[in-house]
Amino acid sequence: MSVDQTAARRATDAIPGIPRDDEGPVFREPWEARAFAMAVSLHARGLFTWAEWAEVLAHQIKRAQAEGDADTGETYYRHWLAALETLVAAKNVTTADTLDRYRDAWDHAADRTPHGQPIELAPADFARK
Repeated sequence: MSVDQTAARRATDAIPGIPRDDEGPVFREPWEARAFAMAVSLHARGLFTWAEWAEVLAHQIKRAQAEGDADTGETYYRHWLAALETLVAAKNVTTADTLDRYRDAWDHAADRTPHGQPIELAPADFARK
């Protein structure tokens, strides 16, 4: 998923704390860029405002800190992803059960995928344990 540079710049300006350099957001892993792109895309489609997003993200970060997150910046996009999951469930885009089902499937696919290879979901990954 690609994000247009203008939309990415608006997001980095609207949401404090996004890891960035002079050219825009900085990502340590490809999944972080994908999570960022999903949020920017859903915002562009009107699912939420940046004020809503910032509130949910701040809540996720505070919750994680209360649970012992050292807030070194390495977990920022984990909080971003949790905020994204929270908002899509709250806005009835999907259910928490569906998110859990896909998370479990992803974990199963990751477990069977050799390191360094792309993770691909298969129907068997969705089989309930």
